[in-house]
Amino acid sequence: MIVNHFKSINKRLYPQKLFYGPEWIVLGVNNVCNLHCKMCDVGIEYTASNFYQNLMGTSPINMPMGLIKIIFTQTEKFYPKTKIGYAFTEPLIYPDLIESLQYAKAKNLYTSITTNALTLKQKAKDICESGLDDIFISLDGPEEIHNQIRGHKSSFQKAIEGIDELLKHSQQPNISIFCVITEWNIGHLKEFADYFKKIPLKQLGFMHTNFTPDFIVSNHNKIYGDKYPATISNTEQIEISKMNLKILLDEIREIKKINYPFELTFSPEIKSENDLDVFYNHPEKLVGRICNDVYRNVMIKSDGSVIPAHGRCYNLNIGNIYNNSLKEIWNSKVVSEFRKDLMAAGGLFPACSRCCSAF
Repeated sequence: MIVNHFKSINKRLYPQKLFYGPEWIVLGVNNVCNLHCKMCDVGIEYTASNFYQNLMGTSPINMPMGLIKIIFTQTEKFYPKTKIGYAFTEPLIYPDLIESLQYAKAKNLYTSITTNALTLKQKAKDICESGLDDIFISLDGPEEIHNQIRGHKSSFQKAIEGIDELLKHSQQPNISIFCVITEWNIGHLKEFADYFKKIPLKQLGFMHTNFTPDFIVSNHNKIYGDKYPATISNTEQIEISKMNLKILLDEIREIKKINYPFELTFSPEIKSENDLDVFYNHPEKLVGRICNDVYRNVMIKSDGSVIPAHGRCYNLNIGNIYNNSLKEIWNSKVVSEFRKDLMAAGGLFPACSRCCSAF
């Protein structure tokens, strides 16, 4: 509690220099995905978005093992309690995944993987033996719904087979599942949650859609476009107007009545019809009060360049691991000014209004 209080004071009163280290280092270990998700700029190949460029815009396609070793060595040296998150674009098809996990384990670093789990079954044994701490699996509803959203006729089944394979091993990572709420899975969320009652999950999380519509981008860029240009995101195939908010609220309330054998969360927590309407139909209204991740995360791309927070953030180069130490990058001039400008804006820019970092 004392540490958290200190961090809160630091970021509010002196955001240009953080006197503590990052909580997470997010790795963009590759620039390729094996699914075509309808709610994702990468999946639909919307190349103009910041999100797409942060995930796909660097070379080489795969992060070299030499760069991984530099990152992990510096993490052990400067911030040994910092967590390593393999998040982008699809870590399970990263060719050096197992070797890099083993290297992290040798340095006693915490590791997690965020994945669509399409190839999890083939990797499960090696992942368990590598000492991975947590695996976060993205699924979007019951089998038929998920497969439709992901553009693959058996992606749900393959993910479940992968989970089953993990559970066969005595040493296994904690397993959590996260589901993005969209127009296509509303009405099926309770069925989805009930499916996992007998699977030993650590957590099942529902995430309200992150999106940036054009009028928000326009409003943002009028003020901040020169320094922190925003782009539309997650709006090309999603139609917010088609989301049945009454059914969604009924499902949320029904799910919350049930005592599931795992932690169950919604991000953000929305409890009323009016709050749902604000979230989806009035994105000009801020839901969160402050960006959390720019004060606790950095993301490193496959070429060693670093951006604040993670893939949904502004495509702002705050340093490069090949040229700067992790300690230098954490409080570099560029990111320090970015944090200070965020605080001066009240904690969030207009285009941050529906980013998950605000919740």
